[in-house]
Amino acid sequence: MLIKIKPNILSSEITDRAVFESRREFIKAAAVLSAGVMLPGLAQADSSANLQVTDRNDVANYTNYYEFSTNKHDSTILAQALKTKPWSVEVVGEAEKTGVYNLEDILKDNPVQERVYRFRCVEAWSMVVPWLGFPLADMLKRFKPTSKAKFVEFTTLYNPEVMVGQRSNVLSWPYVEGLRMDEAMHPLTMMVTGMYGKELPNQNGAPLRLIVPWKYGFKSIKAIVKIRFRENMPGTTWHKSAPHEYGFYANVNPEVPHPRWSQSRERVLGSSIFASKRNTEKFNGYGAEVAALYSGMDLTKYF
Repeated sequence: MLIKIKPNILSSEITDRAVFESRREFIKAAAVLSAGVMLPGLAQADSSANLQVTDRNDVANYTNYYEFSTNKHDSTILAQALKTKPWSVEVVGEAEKTGVYNLEDILKDNPVQERVYRFRCVEAWSMVVPWLGFPLADMLKRFKPTSKAKFVEFTTLYNPEVMVGQRSNVLSWPYVEGLRMDEAMHPLTMMVTGMYGKELPNQNGAPLRLIVPWKYGFKSIKAIVKIRFRENMPGTTWHKSAPHEYGFYANVNPEVPHPRWSQSRERVLGSSIFASKRNTEKFNGYGAEVAALYSGMDLTKYF
């Protein structure tokens, strides 16, 4: 059964023309998704965005996945050893419906759609990716968070036998990230199960990862196995590791430099080293949709 979902046209959401022209191939490829997953209509294009979808090979072979390696290429090989089926997610904390949920059941309750988002890494490289997934809010509402739930905490799988990077002390394991509840419930925030019309590759966070397109990439936690509804702000991995470099909010902001480099410009993944960098947009170009979340906040302090 094909369910067509037309998300609102976003100021920074674009789809390459080739994606539209290959609709038949997209549907055929998406058939490999887990049983019970519904297929979407293709995301709409914004003609004002002069960007191209990044080549899939570049996205699949240049990743930050410290659970396997600090090298951005090695994870492509090392992550293949991770078994992603079966998979379950534990839900705990300030919610009425806690427990352990099979991913297959989560997918049955949350029809998948395609959304093309710009993605920005804190190291100042960016890409544009057609993700497959569903709004995080749709999933969280089913767990019925209580009025005490002010934040949502996410935890990555801890398996150092396979995730060999977890044997090092480069970070505190397991990886933990978090969002304020209004950020988590925002319609742009997405739980991702695939990209480019196929299942999510292991090195890109399979089988379940987060995408928060107006934030730096380290907020988009991979291989999620636990969700905790919290009253207090969680201690997140990179913020605990280097709080002067990695803030809890991690909103893309060219006006707030990283202590070791500027954030005012970015290089598009896959472009030539001789190609000009593009200007970084505040909130990664999604300001019209999300700036109100931070009204009255000093974003140089709450970075």
